Amino acid sequence: MGYHREMGAQEGRAADKASDATAARVVRRRPRDRRAQIAAASAEAFGSLGYHGVSMEDIASRLDISSAALYRHYPSKYALFREEALRLGALSEAAVRLPDSADDLSPEARLGHVMDALIAASITNRRSAALLRWQRRYLEADDAAILGSQLSTVNSVLMSLLGAARPELDKPDRAVLSTAVLSVLSSIGDHHVPIPVRALTTLLSAACRAVAECTLPPSDGTAEIPVAVEIPLTFKHELLLARAIELFHERGYPNVSVEDIATAAGLPASSAVYRFYRGKGDILAAAFRRAADRVSAAIGPAVAAADGPEQALTTLIELYVAGSFAERELTFVYYAEISNVPAEERTVLRNIQRLSVEEWAKLLVGVRPELSAADARLLVHAALALVVDLGQRFGSDDPVCSRQRVIHLMRVVLFGGERG
Repeated sequence: MGYHREMGAQEGRAADKASDATAARVVRRRPRDRRAQIAAASAEAFGSLGYHGVSMEDIASRLDISSAALYRHYPSKYALFREEALRLGALSEAAVRLPDSADDLSPEARLGHVMDALIAASITNRRSAALLRWQRRYLEADDAAILGSQLSTVNSVLMSLLGAARPELDKPDRAVLSTAVLSVLSSIGDHHVPIPVRALTTLLSAACRAVAECTLPPSDGTAEIPVAVEIPLTFKHELLLARAIELFHERGYPNVSVEDIATAAGLPASSAVYRFYRGKGDILAAAFRRAADRVSAAIGPAVAAADGPEQALTTLIELYVAGSFAERELTFVYYAEISNVPAEERTVLRNIQRLSVEEWAKLLVGVRPELSAADARLLVHAALALVVDLGQRFGSDDPVCSRQRVIHLMRVVLFGGERG
């Protein structure tokens, strides 16, 4: 009996070793789609942490592989970044390519077909969207030109289809509506609101169609001249914030030094900056905290003064648009560079933003009780994204995209169409 038990134990140990060896071989086996896995992980990393905030080692650790294995597929971080950015651009371009079978469709149906294809592509690549949305400025010139051509094709096709479906629209109005539709789609990369694919598709489809069908307020052709706020030279704290944000917007956060900020603010040396802030990250955090607090602080008074949720939400929309027009650079930099804020302060900012979005969403559910809380949060994010994207495309002084038009489009997205 002892002999048999010993033999059994030995056989068991041998089997365990064989099993371990088999498992090891399985782990070491290179997946057929490894390159696609690397591209997806890198795109998500670039989108969440910024191009300059990610290393090849970071990407390798996300995939649980060595950096040497990563370099077997891609020679550099930039090669990864370039390939994924241009892949996303090509997917968008392919989505607006109508099949031959669409020749017999009505203009409205052709527009709907393209929007459905764009929605499907956006949802499939949701986790990668922030790369294209906020980090493409770091592409080299030739690659940026390729991506620019891809995105220009998408916009041109959408404008053309809008014109065919709605002949009354002039070219500037088609440009505004096309930008707004694409903004709604790309906004899902800015957040992680969990919604099942089918429900997300339905929600995006309704929002995009509401935008495409809306009637923009008339444009009187008069440019809105933003009022420049002169900051006294003695207010060094304010000058630092303002000049830093301008530089971050123009060059990108990683390409701006403390010395650059000091020079722009009229300070004699970079050491003068450190009397106010510990570094660039703290300057960024201070500007963002001020903007986040302003949005948050407006909610209580708006609700208290309103007759109901629709009026309160409309007031908040108007205040948000006014603030954005006054600080266009900050609105963009907030989304593009928040990953560069120190981690602890970034958590605080995210919490303020999340609570503000939740309050807006509660008001929206009060207006549209058929929406779930998640549906409402997603639409709030889409409406806020409109302000950023329209501002990037048209600026603050183009009459074709006036404050009233931006406010109207936000209401259309949130309320599901035009309301009296």
